[in-house]
Amino acid sequence: MSFFIPHRLLAAIAALFTALALTGCGYNDFQRLDEQTKSAWSEVLNQYQRRADLIPNVVATVKGEANFEQETLTKVVEARAKATSIQATPELVNNPEAFQKFQAAQGELSGALSRLLVVSENYPNLKANQGFQDLRVQLEGTENRITVARGRYVKAVQEYNVLARSFPSNLTAMLFSYKVKENFAVQNEAQISQPPAVSFEKPASK
Repeated sequence: MSFFIPHRLLAAIAALFTALALTGCGYNDFQRLDEQTKSAWSEVLNQYQRRADLIPNVVATVKGEANFEQETLTKVVEARAKATSIQATPELVNNPEAFQKFQAAQGELSGALSRLLVVSENYPNLKANQGFQDLRVQLEGTENRITVARGRYVKAVQEYNVLARSFPSNLTAMLFSYKVKENFAVQNEAQISQPPAVSFEKPASK
């Protein structure tokens, strides 16, 4: 005795098995972690933009200080221009070359700002300028926010990449083209961001 199974029921059963298979292979986890990394990346960009928005006010204030090191100021302006010229779209995290350029540009800006703040300590008028000191506090606070946001992004990407590389979820990654995401090279960025040594001693006469 044979039984006829309606096509709709067969389709429903197939869909159920497919859903169970995808769940077991990490499909839902990929969706969750992908959204998590996008959210973390968005916060990194927000903090970088906050810093970029503060810089014109810093530059305008420093320009009013007589004999301030023009080279230092110029490097900040150029570094900001370079960093903001890179279009930081969500797709950037899937492009290793573009991501590295973005990271390097932001690192250069961090280094230029660090030098400016170091140099500003040698100008009493700037140290006494409440407006400049307020901007300095905002910049330092923003740098801290950048560090926190970048740390959360690093963690989110690590979780995503472990899922993308692990079995059997790596099969799901291959099936749906979920590629490993780029992450911040913390050691390299720390080296880029290290402020250069500043010496105000006159060179010895030859």
